[in-house]
Amino acid sequence: MTAPPPPRGAAPEEPSRPPETRGHVIRRRALTLLIIVLLIGVPAGYLVISANQSRDSGKDKEAKYAATGLTEAWPSKVQQRLYQVPIPHPANQVAYYETNNWKTSRLYVQFQTTQAGLDAFLAELGLTRAALKKDRITISGRDRNVTGWKFSGSGSRPGDDFGFVRAQKNPKPTLDVVVNTGNPVYPMVYVVSRTVP
Repeated sequence: MTAPPPPRGAAPEEPSRPPETRGHVIRRRALTLLIIVLLIGVPAGYLVISANQSRDSGKDKEAKYAATGLTEAWPSKVQQRLYQVPIPHPANQVAYYETNNWKTSRLYVQFQTTQAGLDAFLAELGLTRAALKKDRITISGRDRNVTGWKFSGSGSRPGDDFGFVRAQKNPKPTLDVVVNTGNPVYPMVYVVSRTVP
């Protein structure tokens, strides 16, 4: 005997589902747990990694600025522009160190270049070789102690060093420059640029 047809307009009954087996329940719950872990755990993991990288970056910066003496690297374009220290191309043995306090900011830069590079450096400052005065050490003893630079009478041959000061009104920087010509082909240039913030 067949079941009577459902009354008109009534929705047909859904066939009843067989009860879930224990293995199916465990798989479904495991899949749900896995989805929850992925939705919460992955973003949390990224946050932890990002926080660690940010902390490490801060430590690197702190170590960089806490260090004394020169760092073998090129100062950034912003630093070169702010302190008006145009490093010519080609240049090697480039190193710099920046100090900042409430009174004065200084950028110490050294580089070795060619004779043409020296002319280009001077031209960028609006100067010529006539500005270079023999045996004029314009970088102070204090600044030499910071960098470890040694000039005429303190380790290099007398007559190899030439210097000048490019004085400007604040807030433009004043540059103390010494050029060592001990190597006649590749002069070494030392610059201390100081400005009042």
